[in-house]
Amino acid sequence: MTSVGMMNKGEAAPSFSLSDLNGKQIRLADFKGKKVYLKYWASWCSICLAGLEDLNTLAGQENGFQVVTIVTPKYKGEKSAKDFSEWFTKQPYHNITVLLDEDGVWAKKFGLRGYPSSYYIGSDGILVKSSPGHAFNDMITKTFKEIR
Repeated sequence: MTSVGMMNKGEAAPSFSLSDLNGKQIRLADFKGKKVYLKYWASWCSICLAGLEDLNTLAGQENGFQVVTIVTPKYKGEKSAKDFSEWFTKQPYHNITVLLDEDGVWAKKFGLRGYPSSYYIGSDGILVKSSPGHAFNDMITKTFKEIR
């Protein structure tokens, strides 16, 4: 994006293109003009797993932003994409979009240090805020009220 179209302060978010659990390619560009809450998490992370029900609730609501999650098969201890997909399809979280970042290629570009981590992307594609650790739904919603 050009600086003319920017409304938020910060740098452009990495323009990922990743597959979802069904093999469909999802790109950050697909959300152009929309705010995006991006959460990196791992299947072995107890804090991540404890927050999935809340995340599923958030993803099922109309909040004025998209909720997208990313896991990193074969990176930082995550299962293979096949094993993760088989495990996740047995979970009761049907509102959550999960993208697969094989070997953490995009995680490195986002500067991921640990799980879970939250990234707040404005409607102009600017990465406005990143935050390690669990984020509660009310704080996520409140943060997006301050992002254009």
